[in-house]
Amino acid sequence: MHGHDIRRDHGGHRMKLSRRSLLATTTAAVAASAAPAHAASGRAPAAGRPLRTGFERLAADGYAPLDGQRVGVVTNPTGITRDARHIVDVMHADDRVDLIAVFGPEHGFRGTAQAGGSEGRYDDPATGLPVYDTYLKSGQPLADVFTASGVDTIVFDIQDVGARFYTYIWTLFDCMEAAGLAGKRFVVLDRPNPVTGRAALGPVLHEEFATFVGRKPIAQAHGMTVAELARLFNGEFLRAPVPLETVLMSGWKRSDFHEASGLPWVPPSPNMPTPQTALVYSGTCLFEGTNLSEGRGTTRPFELLGAEGIDGRWADGANGLGLAGVRFREAYFAPTFSKFQGRTVGGVQLHVHDPEAFDPVRTGIGLLITAKRVWSDFAWRPDHWIDKLTGSARVRTMIDAGADTDEVVAGWHEELAAFRRTRREYLLYR
Repeated sequence: MHGHDIRRDHGGHRMKLSRRSLLATTTAAVAASAAPAHAASGRAPAAGRPLRTGFERLAADGYAPLDGQRVGVVTNPTGITRDARHIVDVMHADDRVDLIAVFGPEHGFRGTAQAGGSEGRYDDPATGLPVYDTYLKSGQPLADVFTASGVDTIVFDIQDVGARFYTYIWTLFDCMEAAGLAGKRFVVLDRPNPVTGRAALGPVLHEEFATFVGRKPIAQAHGMTVAELARLFNGEFLRAPVPLETVLMSGWKRSDFHEASGLPWVPPSPNMPTPQTALVYSGTCLFEGTNLSEGRGTTRPFELLGAEGIDGRWADGANGLGLAGVRFREAYFAPTFSKFQGRTVGGVQLHVHDPEAFDPVRTGIGLLITAKRVWSDFAWRPDHWIDKLTGSARVRTMIDAGADTDEVVAGWHEELAAFRRTRREYLLYR
């Protein structure tokens, strides 16, 4: 195969691998425009030229990894080309690909469903392809869907936003596990992490708190691409590794935010309208675990936070924390749906002025602590959803005990350091 960098992880044994042994068990083809040295290093091609996604490199190579295979694609509206065509439409029109099925995640393949919903089983009007629903399916039931579809190879191409509780990475995990059970190949087409891949941040999930917003012990802001996560899942968490291939990007640096990619932004879900939403999401989504509005039903979800009875004292208190890269403005808004629908609430708007210095998870903790101090009606959701989002009961109990931001952040130091060591083995880009 030529024209892209492809990695294969072959199942049949449990992968607990160092970088050296990991690279030794994979094969890499040289990108046509890359120097031969990169094949020896096993790394992605050097940045310094326009970014090309995994799909772009796959298409440029004539879809060689899919040759002779009946193909199904797990995707949503973010699976697009640089000129904003959907990859399913592109592949369906190309005789070199035998595309026979599409698999839709939460919100659906074409993105018509709100949070906690999906589109169900239907035939896509644009292509006539059968669309199968993967949402809330896992294990053998999902494997049965793959078997019934008749595919040989499952391709994954969805834009992630870098947070553990964004469900598409667990769709990836569940589909990998089910593909293994069904005896299918699995190919991941890589896309950028829009909030960079510089570092992992925040608490690590404790497995007794595992749900669909966090299946396995990774950091709250993981700092990885979907291809890197797929290799991590295969090497650390799947009971039986799936035959996995990853088609890498070229021209992406770990320090790049979405704006550097030159790619169109398609909201991965209805409440992720901009890259700026993604930038704050891994911290401010924690307000889903409280009785405050996280800004759903506004044009700035996760950037606007508030509740009835909150005034400017919250913005003053948050600014007083001296959090890096962000300022807080006293704000008032009336959500059109979700919490406080149709009622005017007070709160804050986040304004990130230095994305490189900004720590979304520390910011989210600081905002929780200051909200609890200035608003006497502050409460956690009765179902302790905050514990599922943070991955344990520790953040909630420490805040309730009066801990400050530094103390709460220090509470996850050791587990985060351990995750960072594991994560390092699966990183694919400089």
